[in-house]
Amino acid sequence: MSTDKNRATAAAILPLVGGPDNILSIAHCMTRLRITLRDRSLVQDEALKAVPAVMGVVEDDTYQIVLGPGTVARVTPEFEALVAEGRSATPAAPAAHSVTADELAAQGAAIKDARKAKNSTPFKLFLRRIANIFVPLIPALIGCGIIAGLNGFITNMGWLPAVVPALAAMASGFMSLIAVFVGYNTAKEFGGTAILGGAVAAIIVFPGVAKIDAFGQQLSPGQGGVLGALAAALLAVQVEKWCRKWVPEALDVLVTPTLTVLVSGLVTLFGLMFIAGEVSTAIGTFATWLLATGGAFAGLVLGGLFLPLVMLGLHQALIPIHTTLIEQTGYTVLLPILAMAGAGQVGAAIAVYYKLPRNRSIRSTIKSALPAGFLGVGEPLIYGVSLPLGRPFITACIGGAAGGAFVGLFNQLGTAFGSTAIGPSGWALFPLLDGKSGMAMTIAIYAGGLAVGYLVGFTATYFFGFTKQMLADFNTDPEPAAAAQPEPAKEPALA
Repeated sequence: MSTDKNRATAAAILPLVGGPDNILSIAHCMTRLRITLRDRSLVQDEALKAVPAVMGVVEDDTYQIVLGPGTVARVTPEFEALVAEGRSATPAAPAAHSVTADELAAQGAAIKDARKAKNSTPFKLFLRRIANIFVPLIPALIGCGIIAGLNGFITNMGWLPAVVPALAAMASGFMSLIAVFVGYNTAKEFGGTAILGGAVAAIIVFPGVAKIDAFGQQLSPGQGGVLGALAAALLAVQVEKWCRKWVPEALDVLVTPTLTVLVSGLVTLFGLMFIAGEVSTAIGTFATWLLATGGAFAGLVLGGLFLPLVMLGLHQALIPIHTTLIEQTGYTVLLPILAMAGAGQVGAAIAVYYKLPRNRSIRSTIKSALPAGFLGVGEPLIYGVSLPLGRPFITACIGGAAGGAFVGLFNQLGTAFGSTAIGPSGWALFPLLDGKSGMAMTIAIYAGGLAVGYLVGFTATYFFGFTKQMLADFNTDPEPAAAAQPEPAKEPALA
């Protein structure tokens, strides 16, 4: 039944984005189906938003359909299958028509390139590539993080002592080798051979590096972590590309992989591991110092600015930082604070719901998007409610700032905690919380931060989120009026 539902969702989406021939590429992240379109004008945006499973749409370098966590991973394969079936079922076009199709494809590609050039900067493109490296790792981080939390709970309760080592192995196995996966994805993303990137990154976690003395210092397995793996794989890609250019084809299969691993490996052992290790340590030290000395203010700034960062795509720069903190301490102290932005967004949306009792369209969007918002999926509320209205987006940020300040204050008072994985937010973050002050205290502080974010986001939006003119413009439902009158009035009823 679930498969039928997912296929039905994919079947509903496909014709609304122009059909199989309008799809150039398909991918997905934690919450969004991302497609590259041949012709953007063929997309029926409003009809697409009306599909029950669709929470919203976002347009960037790809056309992104928000389906939510879990759902997107199930709908995407069905969508890919339908696209493949549609293309195979399409009869070959006559020669006279192929020119028109090619011209249309060229025009679509030109439009896409122009849009990418307009909306993308080298920095944003780099951040997207970083996200492409780390986002595929999030499901494993979540699963292992929850198992680690479960294992900690069982250990504290003294239950099932024979199972504890097995759970510890499940929780820690991926994290002990995460550098390999980062190296693999990095090489793949930047145009190298993925397995060579993984091979070079594997040097970092190999236990034998403890026997190596680099410039008078003993190396330690894992030194440099994911940052070292990222740098090592990037170097491997450059070495490989140089080899492909200069090594004769007859020797390529032997010389290129050997030189890639040898040169990149030596530079990693005798330079990158030390440098990346120092950078990783500095990140952890700075995060700890920041929250210990100015936790309330830091939380205020981080919680207040996170929604704009998400809107601009700049939050992707935080993914390696989160991963580095999880490697070092077992959790990232930043994520619970940043999650407060979603709480402010939820509070603001509830206030909008009560302030616009006659706008059935916005209220319907809020009702359908709020459950996802409570679970930390904020895109439907951002792009469907607060951002189009303007001021409620600002008041949502104020709610996030208040919640972040609340959580940051307790960090400043010595109750530090964080998330053992990245990806989830809102209520979905509860199973991933961990700290040094006990689970009950950790959960209570995080829940208190959510409550503050909800309350302040609601209050700020209810009292300051609308001007009188905005209420006049948005607190109407044009559909009944249009049905009741043969001709629309020239002026709004509440103007």
